[in-house]
Amino acid sequence: MKKPEGIAERIYRLLKQEIFDFQLLPGDRFSENDIAVRMAASRTPVRQALYALEQEGYVEVQPRSGWQIKAVDFDHLESLYDLRIVLELEAVKRLCALPAEVRSRPLQALKQFWIDAPQLPDGAEVASHDEVFPMTLVEAAGNPEMARVHREITEKIRIVRRLDFTKRPRVSATYLEHGQILLAILNRQLQEAQTRLHDHIAASQKEVRQITLHMLHQAKHGVIS
Repeated sequence: MKKPEGIAERIYRLLKQEIFDFQLLPGDRFSENDIAVRMAASRTPVRQALYALEQEGYVEVQPRSGWQIKAVDFDHLESLYDLRIVLELEAVKRLCALPAEVRSRPLQALKQFWIDAPQLPDGAEVASHDEVFPMTLVEAAGNPEMARVHREITEKIRIVRRLDFTKRPRVSATYLEHGQILLAILNRQLQEAQTRLHDHIAASQKEVRQITLHMLHQAKHGVIS
């Protein structure tokens, strides 16, 4: 899908970020004029931005009542997690088959954060590096089409990942699990790496069905459990 350009692209990116940051929640309604006033723009680029977000499944137009943030589609999210598992397990398999020098070079930055850090980074740091971890693994596996599809999946499940980091136990667990996965890859322990990776993704996937609108409202107001 072709993304909007210029002012429309700016509005598109800002609205999408507001959805990811829980500033706009499922069920929230607004008009094109509301957004135009808030973004200091005309309605034309606002409409272009909203149509782009509609095509991506984030918003929907309501007859005679403007626009609305779409409800969370749990079945779709779970199917995306299933596909994520397939892609990331295959990436690990390919990485473990590479020569040590070729395998370790693109993973050095990950090692510095997830293994070599002298102490547990804070939640904000772990959250900001969380998406980068699997994306780096898939990109390092060397198949550009795998990496492209994985990037698209990553964006679609971002709201779930962000919600995961409103829970303190998941922050420390994620840091530990990523380090264990990476160490197994660097040591070419394929079965160990795939098992730990599968379990890690499954734990996040389990959170999908536990999402409630109340939890999203808590995240919007910075409540951490």
